[in-house]
Amino acid sequence: MQEPNEQDRRLGDLERELTLLSRHFIAARGPRIGQSLDRSAYVLLTRLETGEPLTLKELAHTFQADVSTIHRQMSAMLKNGLVERIPDPAGGPARRFRPTPYGLERLEADRAISRAGAARLIEAAGWSGERTQQFLTLLVEFNHSIEHLEELAQQPPRTS
Repeated sequence: MQEPNEQDRRLGDLERELTLLSRHFIAARGPRIGQSLDRSAYVLLTRLETGEPLTLKELAHTFQADVSTIHRQMSAMLKNGLVERIPDPAGGPARRFRPTPYGLERLEADRAISRAGAARLIEAAGWSGERTQQFLTLLVEFNHSIEHLEELAQQPPRTS
């Protein structure tokens, strides 16, 4: 077996640390007592609250998931009153989804529990506000870079 080069080691370390961060963050939230949203509803509502209503196809593309998976999740959210289906404002045939006031209320309540978990992690790590801000700045930069790449991937190639 070939010895990994520096980049391979770094990527392996990054993958491990991101997995640990995810595990620690989920564990710090504690039991789901008081939370009403499952993970998929939480993630979908977080996306829908930030912009225009989206179609099932747009959501599937955003999350790199099968349309049938998103349809199943959105159907459950519709049934629970977390989202509503509206006509396309541009007159297109596809229906769009947006969060209901109730869905946003549940999202904010669950988000408060997540923030409390994050606060416990930062406190347990003994990080200062400055160190936490540095970490946040890097995470924001990383996520924006990925979102930019995803936006570029969504755009059709230019023709001359």
